[in-house]
This record gives sequence, structure tokens and C-alpha cells, in this order.
Amino acid sequence: MGHQEHLLRQAVERSSGSVQAYADLCSFLCSEGRCDDALALLGMIFDRQPDKLWALSLKAAVLDAERRADEALVVHEALIERASQAAIPWVNYGHALRTVGRLADAVAAYRRSLAIDPASGFAWWGLADLRVIPFEADDIARMEQALGQARDDLGTVQLHFAMGKAYADLGGFEASFRHYELANDLRGRLVPYAAEATSDLVREIEAVFTPDLLARRAKPDNGASTPIFIIGMPRSGSTLIEQILASHPLVEGLGELSELKKIATRIGGASPAGWATLDAVELRGLGESYLASIRRYRRTDRPFFTDKMPANWQFLGLIRLILPQAKIVDVRRHRIACCFSTFTTYFNSRTSVPTNLFDLGRYYQLYVDAISHFERITPGVLHRTDYEQVVKDLDGEVRRLLTRLDLPFDPACLRFHENSRAVHTPSAQQVRRPINRDGLDRWCAYERWLEPLRA
Repeated sequence: MGHQEHLLRQAVERSSGSVQAYADLCSFLCSEGRCDDALALLGMIFDRQPDKLWALSLKAAVLDAERRADEALVVHEALIERASQAAIPWVNYGHALRTVGRLADAVAAYRRSLAIDPASGFAWWGLADLRVIPFEADDIARMEQALGQARDDLGTVQLHFAMGKAYADLGGFEASFRHYELANDLRGRLVPYAAEATSDLVREIEAVFTPDLLARRAKPDNGASTPIFIIGMPRSGSTLIEQILASHPLVEGLGELSELKKIATRIGGASPAGWATLDAVELRGLGESYLASIRRYRRTDRPFFTDKMPANWQFLGLIRLILPQAKIVDVRRHRIACCFSTFTTYFNSRTSVPTNLFDLGRYYQLYVDAISHFERITPGVLHRTDYEQVVKDLDGEVRRLLTRLDLPFDPACLRFHENSRAVHTPSAQQVRRPINRDGLDRWCAYERWLEPLRA
């Protein structure tokens, strides 16, 4: 037992009723790849003391975080059976139902939560983000009332995002935009975004990464499974591309993974200059570390898997250094449509994204600058896929994508909406429908307020 684990177990023993102490221990165990140990611990607590519903709640949270959606759903159902008059378990149950594609049941779960707690920002945004039912005037009245009862800033942010969607459903686009602005303004104060830091990072990437540097990269490991990194802006269509690829019999879709960022942090953070000092042996070791760390999410032995964290474009140089066998797909979408969709989406309370239109446009341009740099120094390595082209010509674009990834064509990729895999991103409900043009021009209704984005 390591020192940190010993201290955490001591904390649990000193305060055996402390939910936070158990949460910290379980978080540590999971970070060490010992999720089953954390689940066994929580199961033992609940078996001995069935009134300790927090143990059941923590177990559900661990399973959710580990992408074990079907197992998590069973625990969520056990929790609401025992705490049917509590609002939060119903919200969490709604999230779990959404992940596995049971959208009508998710709507019912969020509505049940709101019947218990009408001021729940989590439930209102969960309902809005499903995008499967239009809001009505009565919903807006209830949300307006909830704004005056919101218990914290995070709930207020979520309510404003939900009201932005609600007013748009009724054609009130000026009121809709105002609520999106209020949501982003407050969110920017809660989770600040450092625009200059992103600019500095891209300029450093351009200065540090040269053909000579990449020549020192680790040698490809032909015996390991091959990662397919899907990068791009938030709301670019990356979930659709992953769903298409995950429908291929040779590809396992793993969703948005944070393992690459953890490795970057371990070797000095987001500084490309630090990565450039590593030798080939160290680089190979980091690549092996990445592949080992994602095994906890694997459920198949398929030779390819996807890592769909959009912001991994910031670590593109690191990918090329430590995982030279990796495939990389750059997903693009119409600039204004993409940025505006990001502006209208609540992600979570940890992710730092630009929260005003000018910074969103600037972020998009910096992303394009970084990708363009790697296209110049490593031509042919990245495959670009345009969301609008996929909508226009699904068959042709899928065939081109699979060819570039050295995958044989499989018709299941065209029937991606039939894939029942769990999807954990805001686009979960969209990729369960056949290809369509919904949302392509949604930004046009707000065009008169988007001049800062155009700039």
C-alpha cells in the first residue's frame, strides 16, 4: 500500500461517517486503475448498512466515471427506489438514461426531479440538452420563477442556458440570446478562460515543433492497438464521427478521455518546450503509459479505438512524439455555426472554454493555426472531415474516412444511428438519429447579434 492510499484509509478510519473521506479514497483507487476495489469497498458499506444511501450514490458515480453505463443504470435504479422523494437521484438517473439512449425515460426522470425541486438547474438543463421535446410557455414561467429561487451560481448558469433553448423553441430569439449571454457571463466568472494562454500555447507549438524534432519520436509499436484521435472544436460534429467509426467492427469507441492531458501534466503541463527535451526511450515509455491507462475503458479486443477529446488538438505534437502509429481525424464545421453552438451549450463545471463570442472566434482561429502548422510539417498525417460534407454525402465521406484510416468499408458505419453504445457527450441524442440537416443553420436566427464572432 502506497503512502497516499495509507493516508486516505486513515482518514476513512478516523471519520467512518465522512462521505468526502470515502469519495477521496474511491477517487484515488480509480485513478490507480483499481475501480473494482473502490466498488467493493462501497458495496461492503451498503451491505452492512443499507441506510447509507450515499454509498450507493458514490457507487453509481464511480461506474458513471468508468463508462460502465449498464452497470451504473442498475445502481441508479436501486437508488431511486430507496430515495424516490429526493430530486438529485432522479437527475442522475436521467443522465444515465440519456447515456444509454433511453431518451423518453430520461425526459420522465428529469420531469420527476422538477416535480420535487422546481428550482433545479441541473434538471432544467438536462431536459433542455436532450433536445427531443420543445419547451412550452408554462415551462418558461416555471424557469423564470426558479431563477429567483436558485441556490447557487451554477444552478443559475444552467437555468439561463435552459431558458435560452426554451425561448428559441417559441421563436423568441432576442430573449433566447439574452439568456445565453447571461449564462456565459456568469459561467466565465465561475470557470475563467485565459485567452492569452491559448494564444501563447499555439505560438509555442509553432516555434517548437519542427520536422527535425518529430524525427526523434518514438518508434511505432505495431503490436499495440491503434488509437484514432478525433480532434476539433467543441460542437464540431466529433461525436457523429466517433459514432460512425464505433459502428465499424474493428473500432471501439471510448469517448472523451483525459489520459493524454494527464500525461502532459505529468511531464510539465502544456508546455511543448518541455516535451521537446524527452529522448526516444522516454517518449516510447509515455506512449506505453497512455495505452496502459486506457485499458480500464476497453470492453473489446478490437484493434482500433477512438479517443474523442476535442481539445487534444493542443497535444497534437505530443501525440506525434509518443504515439506515432496513431491516426488523427480533424473534424471541422462552419465557423459561426460551430462557435455559436458552443456558446449555447453548458458543458460542466470544470471545463474552461471561451464564454464570449469574440474569444470563441479567436479560439477557433488559434485551433486552425495549430492544425495548419502540423499539416505543413507532417503532410498527409491528419485527415480532415467536414461536418457539412458528411451531412451532404454520408456514403462518400464515410468511404473516404475509412480509406484514410486503413479500414475496410463496412455498411454498418452508414447505419451509425442503430449503434446502441453508450454516448456521454452533449450530442448523445443526435447520433441516435439518421443523418439530417437539423441544426446546420440554427445560428442564422441569431445573426444580428453575432458580429463579435464574425470579427
